[in-house]
Amino acid sequence: MKLNATEVLSISPIVPVIALDNIEDALPLAKALQDGGINIMEITLRTPTGLKAIELISKEMPSMNVGAGTVCNKKDLEDSIAHGAAFIFSPGISEELIQSAKQNDIALIAGVSNASEIMLAQNNGLFACKLFPAVQVGGIDLLKAFSGPFPKMNFCPTGGVSLDNMNDFLDLKNVLCVGGSWLVPKNLLKEKKFEEITRIAKSSIAKINGNKA
Repeated sequence: MKLNATEVLSISPIVPVIALDNIEDALPLAKALQDGGINIMEITLRTPTGLKAIELISKEMPSMNVGAGTVCNKKDLEDSIAHGAAFIFSPGISEELIQSAKQNDIALIAGVSNASEIMLAQNNGLFACKLFPAVQVGGIDLLKAFSGPFPKMNFCPTGGVSLDNMNDFLDLKNVLCVGGSWLVPKNLLKEKKFEEITRIAKSSIAKINGNKA
């Protein structure tokens, strides 16, 4: 069953944002995150391994919700779908991406950073977006300001979100989850310390306030 964008952002309060260099790390990483209580992965197209990793995880670990990140155009989107991505994250928003997502019937979590971009999203039926780069464009204060004119919009803030400030974001009514790279540090991936990644995932989930955990 295909998920819509709101459902994607409701899978977990934390969405790991991952750049993979080595394909052999894909499945152990997916298992490490799942063991830590996180059942979603945004694998970015920032590395040549990205698409291959999405394809491998989607085939070998169907219990893991895996999608593509850093999707910037129609070709990126269609390549991601062809490799098994269940959803699409983009750093920005464009008519090309919106129409391509509709044509391909896939959840698009487009990146927005101002009121005009949110209006473009809403006018095209997108009510769950990524705020990016979250901290740099105004963070908590900006999200609070958006709640007035855009009460139907929900967000996944990504960019500058960390273990230290994630609860400040998650406590906002218009935030469904946060995106972050702290769950999968590059040095731990390089050293293949997957048990440590599981520990980070568990401790991050445990630190979440309220009933969003």
